[in-house]
Amino acid sequence: MKIISQATIVGLIGLALLAHLSGAQNSPQDYVNAHNAARAQVGVGPIRWDNNVAAYAQNYANRHKGDCRLVHSGGQYGENLAGSSGDLTGTAAVNMWVGEKPFYNYNSNSCAAGRVCGHYTQVVWRNSVRLGCAKVRCNNGGTFITCNYDPPGNYNNQRPYSDVI
Repeated sequence: MKIISQATIVGLIGLALLAHLSGAQNSPQDYVNAHNAARAQVGVGPIRWDNNVAAYAQNYANRHKGDCRLVHSGGQYGENLAGSSGDLTGTAAVNMWVGEKPFYNYNSNSCAAGRVCGHYTQVVWRNSVRLGCAKVRCNNGGTFITCNYDPPGNYNNQRPYSDVI
């Protein structure tokens, strides 16, 4: 019988914890939860994960593994992109998009001058009910994240949600 030292056990527990944490905030449910938290704040119903939309997102993310360039796919879905020179979690990407909320003016249905808010409005777009996201670590060490939305949002002259909460 081989005896394992206490230090070895602590080390193995540490490795297991590190492996668990490295996947933290990147699961489908993590993306859904981050979206639904923002949607609930403005009275929009929940979005749900869709494997077909996720497959589209993964295919597109894989195409950018070599360059990590944030270029929209131009496909049939709404789309938010995020990138980082290091590791970026899916939850952090969604929170970055939701961080545009202060720049969105519901009354004028527009962004503040010189500001971007279209990522936020896509997150809370009431008619977008299916979500698929993907993350890849790029060859340069960076991160490319895409979330796709079905049906797409951000239509001109339409508000993302009703002002009745």
